[in-house]
Amino acid sequence: MLAPMQGLTNRALRTLFINRVQPDVVFTEYVRAQADIKKCISDSDRREIRNECDTTPLVVQLIGSNINFLVAAANTVQELGAEHLNINLGCPYGRMTTNTAGGALLKYPADLPLMLKSLRKAILGSFSIKIRSGYDDPSQLFSLIPIFEDCGIDFLIVHPRTVQQRFKGLADHNVTADVVRKTSLPVIANGDIWTVADGDRVLSQTGAAGLMLGRGAIADPLLFERLRGNYSALSTPEQRAEELRDYLQELFLVTRNYSVVISRYYGK
Repeated sequence: MLAPMQGLTNRALRTLFINRVQPDVVFTEYVRAQADIKKCISDSDRREIRNECDTTPLVVQLIGSNINFLVAAANTVQELGAEHLNINLGCPYGRMTTNTAGGALLKYPADLPLMLKSLRKAILGSFSIKIRSGYDDPSQLFSLIPIFEDCGIDFLIVHPRTVQQRFKGLADHNVTADVVRKTSLPVIANGDIWTVADGDRVLSQTGAAGLMLGRGAIADPLLFERLRGNYSALSTPEQRAEELRDYLQELFLVTRNYSVVISRYYGK
């Protein structure tokens, strides 16, 4: 899976990855549930959640705290064609934590069952959670597993750092392995997967159902193909230079085309 990364995984970048390496699944940047039932997601988010690829499933990731607004956002994105939804319980940055959304929701675990059950009732397709190991306690996730199972979640994506850690230190995939052992839910491992060796080690260590690639994929889109065995696990410096040149050239072209689409969308 290509991870949801705010400010990065817009339609332009997703298109590039689908065309070049076809991830099994791609995610939107997070879609904010706005405090307005009638206009619960922004116009820009409405544009971003359109899935123009029939072969690669697109998961729409929601972020927010108010149950009514989240349910309204879930209904809206489904009316716009979304079939797979995810709730962000891990974002460690900015107003998503100060406004009690994203990873900050883990400070109030008692509020999660009603929120998740309400979303599960509203979501017709798959419903997943992307989560950190805890807010400040790396063992917190284990107390939440029964809640997730009871709420009918389809799969978990585990980034084994706490919210307060942000991206400091190393992702502790011993936590991921323990989660896999303690739940029957499929678990996707996320965090510090930069190379084929990393991916193989994490899968072997954790028994996870799959991998989610974030910063490692941005640094090297071919990591998807390397992990599949369709491309060399390591490239020579000369090969890396050629790969990087091709990547940047295609990124420039797809971004330029994307900018034209945005201008037309807003009538500029």
